Amino acid sequence: MIKYQVYNQQGEAVGSKELNAKVFGVQPKADLLHQAMVAQMANARQVLAHTKDRSEVSGGGKKPWRQKGTGRARAGSSRSPIWRGGGVTFGPTNARNFSKDLNKKMKQQALLMALSDKVASQQLVIVDKWDLTDAKTKVFNQLLANLEKKVLGGKVKRSWLIVNRGDSKLNQSARNLAYTKVINLDNINLIDLLSFKNLLVSAEVIEALEKQYAKFTPLNNDDSGKTGVKAVKNLKK
Repeated sequence: MIKYQVYNQQGEAVGSKELNAKVFGVQPKADLLHQAMVAQMANARQVLAHTKDRSEVSGGGKKPWRQKGTGRARAGSSRSPIWRGGGVTFGPTNARNFSKDLNKKMKQQALLMALSDKVASQQLVIVDKWDLTDAKTKVFNQLLANLEKKVLGGKVKRSWLIVNRGDSKLNQSARNLAYTKVINLDNINLIDLLSFKNLLVSAEVIEALEKQYAKFTPLNNDDSGKTGVKAVKNLKK
Protein backbone atom coordinates (compact mmCIF):
# COMPACT_ATOMS: atom_id res chain seq x y z
CA MET A 1 0.00 0.00 0.00
CA ILE A 2 1.08 3.57 -0.72
CA LYS A 3 0.06 6.26 1.76
CA TYR A 4 -1.05 9.45 0.00
CA GLN A 5 -2.40 12.78 1.22
CA VAL A 6 -6.03 13.77 0.62
CA TYR A 7 -7.20 17.40 0.40
CA ASN A 8 -10.49 19.23 0.26
CA GLN A 9 -11.36 21.46 -2.68
CA GLN A 10 -9.88 24.49 -0.89
CA GLY A 11 -6.45 22.83 -0.78
CA GLU A 12 -6.48 21.96 2.93
CA ALA A 13 -5.23 18.54 4.09
CA VAL A 14 -8.08 16.47 5.51
CA GLY A 15 -6.41 13.08 5.90
CA SER A 16 -4.64 10.36 3.98
CA LYS A 17 -5.55 7.41 1.81
CA GLU A 18 -3.81 4.10 1.15
CA LEU A 19 -3.37 3.48 -2.56
CA ASN A 20 -3.20 -0.02 -3.98
CA ALA A 21 0.36 -0.68 -5.18
CA LYS A 22 -0.96 -2.94 -7.95
CA VAL A 23 -2.61 0.12 -9.50
CA PHE A 24 -0.48 3.08 -8.39
CA GLY A 25 2.90 1.42 -7.86
CA VAL A 26 3.60 -0.24 -11.22
CA GLN A 27 7.20 -0.05 -12.40
CA PRO A 28 7.38 1.94 -15.69
CA LYS A 29 8.82 0.39 -18.86
CA ALA A 30 9.75 2.87 -21.57
CA ASP A 31 9.30 0.49 -24.50
CA LEU A 32 5.78 -0.54 -23.50
CA LEU A 33 4.74 3.05 -22.83
CA HIS A 34 6.05 4.11 -26.22
CA GLN A 35 4.30 1.30 -28.04
CA ALA A 36 0.96 2.00 -26.33
CA MET A 37 1.27 5.73 -27.03
CA VAL A 38 2.05 5.18 -30.73
CA ALA A 39 -0.83 2.70 -31.06
CA GLN A 40 -3.35 5.11 -29.53
CA MET A 41 -2.26 8.00 -31.76
CA ALA A 42 -2.26 5.77 -34.86
CA ASN A 43 -5.76 4.45 -34.12
CA ALA A 44 -7.06 8.01 -33.75
CA ARG A 45 -5.54 9.10 -37.05
CA GLN A 46 -8.01 10.06 -39.77
CA VAL A 47 -7.26 9.45 -43.43
CA LEU A 48 -8.21 12.74 -45.11
CA ALA A 49 -5.94 13.01 -48.18
CA HIS A 50 -7.48 11.32 -51.20
CA THR A 51 -6.85 11.65 -54.94
CA LYS A 52 -8.90 10.11 -57.73
CA ASP A 53 -7.34 7.61 -60.05
CA ARG A 54 -8.50 7.20 -63.65
CA SER A 55 -11.37 4.92 -62.65
CA GLU A 56 -12.88 7.58 -60.37
CA VAL A 57 -12.60 10.65 -62.61
CA SER A 58 -15.87 11.57 -64.33
CA GLY A 59 -16.21 11.62 -68.13
CA GLY A 60 -13.77 10.15 -70.61
CA GLY A 61 -16.06 7.44 -71.89
CA LYS A 62 -15.56 8.33 -75.51
CA LYS A 63 -12.30 7.93 -77.38
CA PRO A 64 -11.00 11.51 -77.96
CA TRP A 65 -10.11 10.88 -81.63
CA ARG A 66 -9.64 8.02 -84.00
CA GLN A 67 -6.67 5.75 -83.58
CA LYS A 68 -4.84 6.60 -86.81
CA GLY A 69 -4.59 9.36 -89.39
CA THR A 70 -4.72 12.47 -87.22
CA GLY A 71 -0.98 12.94 -86.74
CA ARG A 72 -1.41 13.01 -82.96
CA ALA A 73 -0.51 10.40 -80.38
CA ARG A 74 -3.11 7.75 -79.87
CA ALA A 75 -5.42 8.30 -76.91
CA GLY A 76 -8.13 6.12 -75.48
CA SER A 77 -9.61 8.30 -72.74
CA SER A 78 -9.40 11.83 -71.36
CA ARG A 79 -9.20 10.28 -67.88
CA SER A 80 -5.63 9.21 -68.55
CA PRO A 81 -3.12 10.45 -65.91
CA ILE A 82 -1.10 12.23 -68.61
CA TRP A 83 -4.10 14.41 -69.50
CA ARG A 84 -4.99 17.60 -67.65
CA GLY A 85 -8.03 16.82 -65.50
CA GLY A 86 -7.32 13.11 -65.64
CA GLY A 87 -6.65 10.69 -62.83
CA VAL A 88 -3.65 10.79 -60.49
CA THR A 89 -1.03 8.06 -60.50
CA PHE A 90 0.20 6.78 -57.13
CA GLY A 91 -1.56 9.56 -55.19
CA PRO A 92 -2.75 9.24 -51.57
CA THR A 93 -6.05 7.42 -51.11
CA ASN A 94 -8.45 6.95 -48.22
CA ALA A 95 -7.95 3.20 -48.41
CA ARG A 96 -4.83 3.48 -46.24
CA ASN A 97 -5.00 1.93 -42.78
CA PHE A 98 -2.82 3.33 -39.99
CA SER A 99 -4.34 1.35 -37.10
CA LYS A 100 -2.13 -0.72 -34.82
CA ASP A 101 -3.12 -3.66 -32.65
CA LEU A 102 -2.22 -3.83 -28.97
CA ASN A 103 -3.60 -6.44 -26.64
CA LYS A 104 -5.72 -5.47 -23.66
CA LYS A 105 -3.17 -6.44 -21.02
CA MET A 106 -0.48 -4.23 -22.54
CA LYS A 107 -2.90 -1.28 -22.76
CA GLN A 108 -3.88 -1.66 -19.12
CA GLN A 109 -0.31 -1.92 -17.91
CA ALA A 110 0.72 1.21 -19.85
CA LEU A 111 -2.20 3.11 -18.29
CA LEU A 112 -1.24 1.97 -14.79
CA MET A 113 2.38 2.99 -15.45
CA ALA A 114 1.23 6.51 -16.27
CA LEU A 115 -0.92 6.65 -13.11
CA SER A 116 1.97 5.33 -11.02
CA ASP A 117 4.28 7.99 -12.45
CA LYS A 118 1.86 10.71 -11.32
CA VAL A 119 1.97 9.29 -7.80
CA ALA A 120 5.77 8.93 -7.77
CA SER A 121 6.29 12.50 -9.00
CA GLN A 122 3.68 13.96 -6.61
CA GLN A 123 1.60 15.22 -9.54
CA LEU A 124 -1.55 13.45 -8.39
CA VAL A 125 -3.95 15.52 -6.28
CA ILE A 126 -6.75 13.67 -4.49
CA VAL A 127 -9.80 15.67 -3.40
CA ASP A 128 -12.11 14.11 -0.84
CA LYS A 129 -15.24 15.24 -2.72
CA TRP A 130 -16.55 17.95 -5.01
CA ASP A 131 -19.13 20.34 -3.60
CA LEU A 132 -19.85 22.94 -6.25
CA THR A 133 -22.99 24.97 -5.58
CA ASP A 134 -22.90 26.72 -8.96
CA ALA A 135 -21.32 25.90 -12.31
CA LYS A 136 -19.12 29.01 -12.39
CA THR A 137 -15.81 29.04 -14.28
CA LYS A 138 -14.45 31.87 -12.13
CA VAL A 139 -15.16 30.00 -8.89
CA PHE A 140 -13.62 26.76 -10.13
CA ASN A 141 -10.58 28.59 -11.47
CA GLN A 142 -9.99 29.91 -7.95
CA LEU A 143 -10.24 26.39 -6.55
CA LEU A 144 -7.53 25.24 -8.96
CA ALA A 145 -5.38 28.23 -7.97
CA ASN A 146 -5.72 27.25 -4.29
CA LEU A 147 -4.71 23.67 -5.04
CA GLU A 148 -1.75 24.83 -7.09
CA LYS A 149 -0.56 27.19 -4.36
CA LYS A 150 -1.19 25.07 -1.26
CA VAL A 151 -0.66 21.54 -2.56
CA LEU A 152 1.83 21.95 -5.42
CA GLY A 153 3.68 24.96 -4.04
CA GLY A 154 2.73 27.20 -6.97
CA LYS A 155 5.90 26.21 -8.86
CA VAL A 156 4.31 24.31 -11.71
CA LYS A 157 2.56 25.70 -14.75
CA ARG A 158 -1.22 25.34 -14.73
CA SER A 159 -2.01 22.13 -16.56
CA TRP A 160 -4.78 19.96 -15.14
CA LEU A 161 -6.38 16.73 -16.22
CA ILE A 162 -9.51 16.23 -14.15
CA VAL A 163 -11.11 12.79 -13.99
CA ASN A 164 -14.65 12.68 -12.66
CA ARG A 165 -17.73 10.48 -12.72
CA GLY A 166 -20.08 12.56 -14.84
CA ASP A 167 -20.54 15.63 -12.61
CA SER A 168 -22.29 18.15 -14.89
CA LYS A 169 -21.41 21.17 -12.72
CA LEU A 170 -17.75 20.22 -12.76
CA ASN A 171 -17.79 19.82 -16.54
CA GLN A 172 -19.45 23.19 -17.10
CA SER A 173 -17.14 24.97 -14.65
CA ALA A 174 -13.89 23.75 -16.20
CA ARG A 175 -14.62 23.43 -19.91
CA ASN A 176 -13.60 27.03 -20.73
CA LEU A 177 -10.32 26.97 -18.79
CA ALA A 178 -7.15 26.88 -20.84
CA TYR A 179 -4.74 23.98 -20.24
CA THR A 180 -7.50 22.14 -18.36
CA LYS A 181 -9.45 19.11 -19.52
CA VAL A 182 -12.23 17.19 -17.81
CA ILE A 183 -12.82 13.58 -18.81
CA ASN A 184 -15.15 10.90 -17.55
CA LEU A 185 -13.68 7.95 -15.70
CA ASP A 186 -14.64 5.65 -18.56
CA ASN A 187 -12.61 7.77 -21.01
CA ILE A 188 -9.31 7.86 -19.12
CA ASN A 189 -6.46 7.17 -21.54
CA LEU A 190 -2.68 7.17 -21.84
CA ILE A 191 -2.26 10.21 -24.11
CA ASP A 192 -4.17 12.53 -21.77
CA LEU A 193 -2.24 11.27 -18.75
CA LEU A 194 1.07 11.97 -20.48
CA SER A 195 -0.02 15.31 -21.97
CA PHE A 196 -1.16 17.07 -18.79
CA LYS A 197 1.17 17.98 -15.93
CA ASN A 198 -1.17 17.39 -12.98
CA LEU A 199 -3.90 14.82 -12.40
CA LEU A 200 -6.83 15.86 -10.22
CA VAL A 201 -9.23 13.16 -9.04
CA SER A 202 -11.72 12.61 -6.28
CA ALA A 203 -11.53 9.85 -3.67
CA GLU A 204 -14.48 8.20 -5.40
CA VAL A 205 -12.54 7.96 -8.65
CA ILE A 206 -9.54 6.44 -6.83
CA GLU A 207 -11.77 3.73 -5.38
CA ALA A 208 -13.29 3.04 -8.80
CA LEU A 209 -9.84 2.70 -10.41
CA GLU A 210 -8.67 0.33 -7.69
CA LYS A 211 -11.81 -1.76 -8.03
CA GLN A 212 -11.36 -1.99 -11.79
CA TYR A 213 -7.63 -2.77 -11.89
CA ALA A 214 -6.88 -4.40 -8.51
CA LYS A 215 -6.95 -7.89 -10.02
CA PHE A 216 -4.63 -6.90 -12.85
CA THR A 217 -1.46 -9.01 -13.17
CA PRO A 218 1.37 -7.01 -14.76
CA LEU A 219 3.51 -8.40 -17.55
CA ASN A 220 6.89 -9.74 -16.54
CA ASN A 221 10.15 -8.79 -18.19
CA ASP A 222 10.01 -11.71 -20.62
CA ASP A 223 6.52 -10.75 -21.83
CA SER A 224 7.39 -7.08 -22.27
CA GLY A 225 10.44 -8.01 -24.33
CA LYS A 226 8.18 -9.59 -26.95
CA THR A 227 6.88 -6.19 -28.00
CA GLY A 228 9.94 -5.64 -30.19
CA VAL A 229 10.00 -1.87 -29.60
CA LYS A 230 13.20 -0.11 -28.56
CA ALA A 231 13.10 2.18 -25.52
CA VAL A 232 12.91 5.88 -26.19
CA LYS A 233 15.87 7.73 -24.72
CA ASN A 234 13.93 10.85 -23.81
CA LEU A 235 11.03 8.98 -22.24
CA LYS A 236 10.97 9.15 -18.45
CA LYS A 237 11.85 5.83 -16.88
